Amino acid sequence: MDRAEEPVRLVVVGGGTAGWLSAHLLQAEARRSGRALDVTLVESSKVPTVGVGEGTTSVFGGVLQALGFDEAEFLARTDATIKYGIRHRDWRRLGHHYDGPIDDAYALADKVPGAGCWIDTFCVAAGRSVADPHVFAALMAGSKAPVAEIRGRRVPVSRFHHAYHFDQARVGAYLRDKAVGIAQIDALVEGAERDPATGDIVRLKLDAGQSLACDFVIDCTGFRRSLISGVMGAHWVGYGDALPVNRAMPFWLELDEGQELPTFTQAWAQKSGWMWHIPTQGRIGCGYVYSDRHASPDQARAEIEATLGHAIEPRADIPINAGRLSEVWRGNVLALGLSSSFLEPLEATSIHGTVVALLLFAKRHLGDLGRPDPAARARFNAAIAGQVDDFRDFINLHYVSERDDSPFWRDVATDIIRPETRERLRLWQARMPGPEDFSNDLDGLPHVEALLHYPVLDGLGLLNRDVAKSAMAANPKLRAFARDTVDHLTREARGVAARALSHRAWLGSLTAMEPCK
Repeated sequence: MDRAEEPVRLVVVGGGTAGWLSAHLLQAEARRSGRALDVTLVESSKVPTVGVGEGTTSVFGGVLQALGFDEAEFLARTDATIKYGIRHRDWRRLGHHYDGPIDDAYALADKVPGAGCWIDTFCVAAGRSVADPHVFAALMAGSKAPVAEIRGRRVPVSRFHHAYHFDQARVGAYLRDKAVGIAQIDALVEGAERDPATGDIVRLKLDAGQSLACDFVIDCTGFRRSLISGVMGAHWVGYGDALPVNRAMPFWLELDEGQELPTFTQAWAQKSGWMWHIPTQGRIGCGYVYSDRHASPDQARAEIEATLGHAIEPRADIPINAGRLSEVWRGNVLALGLSSSFLEPLEATSIHGTVVALLLFAKRHLGDLGRPDPAARARFNAAIAGQVDDFRDFINLHYVSERDDSPFWRDVATDIIRPETRERLRLWQARMPGPEDFSNDLDGLPHVEALLHYPVLDGLGLLNRDVAKSAMAANPKLRAFARDTVDHLTREARGVAARALSHRAWLGSLTAMEPCK
């Protein structure tokens, strides 16, 4: 048999969510496209995991569907919960909060070509929250499940993919258990043998003395970046000038008996950073993401304990070196997950970025895997660099605040807000943001564009209501249509939420139906 006709030997180094998603998705895409691919995943049981809560975006629901996994089984076996968006508390000022639902109100409305973001513009002009016409906002407010019971049958209440909250360790174990046709090796990779002519890795050296031949490698070794940086030499591009927090202190909070489970991630701004609350079915995963230039670990812990009114037990204190690799793909090594980039977890960019990068890689390059194309590799690297830079800029926007009640917030205002962020905000004081303001070099895959920016801009008070009023006044017919549309969508959203089941009760029913494993 000719070597080109043989299966490509793909080795994923590192498990966890990123590693197992890589193995599953690339195997599935190869099968769909008829590409011969042998997938092996190498992970070590010696490497501990910190099981902190993590949130996804809606793309994860699409992944479960694409892989043929049953959502009810996934929720029951991983203790996951439903996420419809993010509640930002105390970011604009103390005592204020705003919600960022992740559904798309425009998908439920008639198309209005050339009208830009007309639903959001009307809401701003009318002094209404841009979240009002979103069904996910109503489901967030009521802590409701994504289903209703009608005549004894459970039916979805929305056409949109929701997101999830979960413990990464449980999800990694679930994905491992679901693997079929993926070889698994329990080992540490301690080195690599490279082709002297191309520089590609041809063999991985394992800690037990064995070696593993490979044609292509996915580096999911997390912060170690043992192959993409340690072997292939990719360097780190830091974001410390744009993202002000550099440590994370995760901890758990116990749920009260019978407590309803929130259907949103809470990002709660504090004096030296912000705190996340991510509910799973058994407890709430929390963490304080803070600046050690403004608080020591002991001070950060004391601040959170004062905020919550009780002691906490930190599970770790993790340094954050925010940034991305100069190149996520070097030679025959592709880095994904924490190996490729790391930002503060404010908008659930980590798993989202991994999934989108995998889908883009599969679409553009899986068919040619094993046949090097430096120009194609450079285009992919540029697209992923742009993706993560856009994540950075989106998170930077969240720090434009009225707060000046602590040295952290005063320093953020003067030192952290990027000139590009200030220029965009200046531009948007003169006109409303539109689709033309956001680029997407990801072949149309989901990205941080107008849909996600509007709740943040509106919630932080960064949009000009007079400009929105003028835009609506210039087209009275559109204004009347927008008013009717927003009123209709808001009524429908509240009606949907009224019919939906309780989030906690629904999840409990799924767990009761799941057989013991």
